[in-house]
Amino acid sequence: MGRYSGFIAMFATLASRDVDCCLIPESPFYLEGKGGLFQFIEERLKENGHIVIVVAEGAGQEYLAQSMRGIDEKDASGNRLLLDVGLWLTQNIKDHFTKERKMAINMKYIDPTYMIRAIPSNASDNIYCTLLAQSAVHGAMAGYTGFTVGPVNSRHAYIPISHVTETQNTVKLTDRMWARLLASTNQPSFLNCDESTGGKVCKDTIDSINNMKITSI
Repeated sequence: MGRYSGFIAMFATLASRDVDCCLIPESPFYLEGKGGLFQFIEERLKENGHIVIVVAEGAGQEYLAQSMRGIDEKDASGNRLLLDVGLWLTQNIKDHFTKERKMAINMKYIDPTYMIRAIPSNASDNIYCTLLAQSAVHGAMAGYTGFTVGPVNSRHAYIPISHVTETQNTVKLTDRMWARLLASTNQPSFLNCDESTGGKVCKDTIDSINNMKITSI
């Protein structure tokens, strides 16, 4: 989940500690060639005998647009309908290693869909949801409309929905959290890709990421 934001995939990767590679929309990747995804997969398979990849639903859409139709279709809410990058990536990995590299691989593709939202809540979740519900009822009874509730500076506040939706929150590749992920997975940054592969990252971003060093986590 997440459409064009990779926060869920990024935080799930950091929480798991078993993931070898995380692909998000904000960080373009490429499959073939030096430093590409196929090369990284092959290296990890030879080193560990297995690899775990987490992919956000909005990642790699430029590749799917080239190979599949329907990228301009809209869903019921008017948003562009995203194509299934998971199935596409699974098939491409299978084809590459079985047909080109002549390697026998056993692949398992898991689409968690709404299982992510179905895990049992803990005590902290229950308290938080209770506070949200109470705040929402108080706001409605006070006559407010078009608002949501949430913590702001450690206090629960009424937030206009227009303010929440006016900008899109995306992962910044130069921020420390993405650097932590790269340090955790040791995956390539995929910054050698050019515009022909669909990856467009400005030079300042590339230099910043290449110069990042994690001294403490």
